[in-house]
Amino acid sequence: MREQSRYHGMLQILQYNRSMYVMTAAASVAAILVITLVPMPRLLAALATAGVAVAVLWSVSSLLVSHWVYDRSTLGRWDWLAGLFPASPRRWVSVHAGLDETFGALARIFPAEGGTVLDIYDAEEMTEPSIVRARRLSLDRHATAADFRALPLAGASQDAVFLIFAAHELRRPESRLRFFQEIARVLAPGGRAVLVEHLRDGRNFLAFGPGFVHFLGRREWLRLAAAADLAVREDFRITPFVAVLVLEKRA
Repeated sequence: MREQSRYHGMLQILQYNRSMYVMTAAASVAAILVITLVPMPRLLAALATAGVAVAVLWSVSSLLVSHWVYDRSTLGRWDWLAGLFPASPRRWVSVHAGLDETFGALARIFPAEGGTVLDIYDAEEMTEPSIVRARRLSLDRHATAADFRALPLAGASQDAVFLIFAAHELRRPESRLRFFQEIARVLAPGGRAVLVEHLRDGRNFLAFGPGFVHFLGRREWLRLAAAADLAVREDFRITPFVAVLVLEKRA
């Protein structure tokens, strides 16, 4: 049990993206058999071998980076969140898409009685197979189902909103903008939203290969913040692969 918890995050990534890893492994084995058994020009064989090597390397690196980020770094201990607020938020909400492993930590760091958890999963908006599989395996059944277009929270009612690896699941730009406008609506003046995401950048490309397109670029998050009139108060990374933006509602 102790050993499993040490690799919990990496194993989750493997489980939620199982079909991708299986397909990569099967394609690599098939390619190796073709290269070995079928006569072909030397250059073509070299290119095919390089392609297999790159595919295997990305599969391995994605798991190793996931282990570093989720199991070995300070990210998953979450205590660093407390330092992002001038005063501890009394009313806060954690918003996710059906998979949430942070509420226990948030309730330990901030007043538990002031916490709310919302599940904004929308099957028409969130079409990635990985999120469907994640919900089936690890659905948070204690969260309140919510429409991201109209969160069930009063205006200016929250001191903090936590968006931890969830906002990128909204694949359409207009949907993300509507969601960020809702975040701004429910935040009290001076309240802060904490956005935690991988970015679509060179570092994540090296780690995850083509899978990095599932993430969004830093420019997009900054665009959404500006459009919702949220000021960027902090912008930093935890490991080279995860970005944290602290967005504040102007008083």
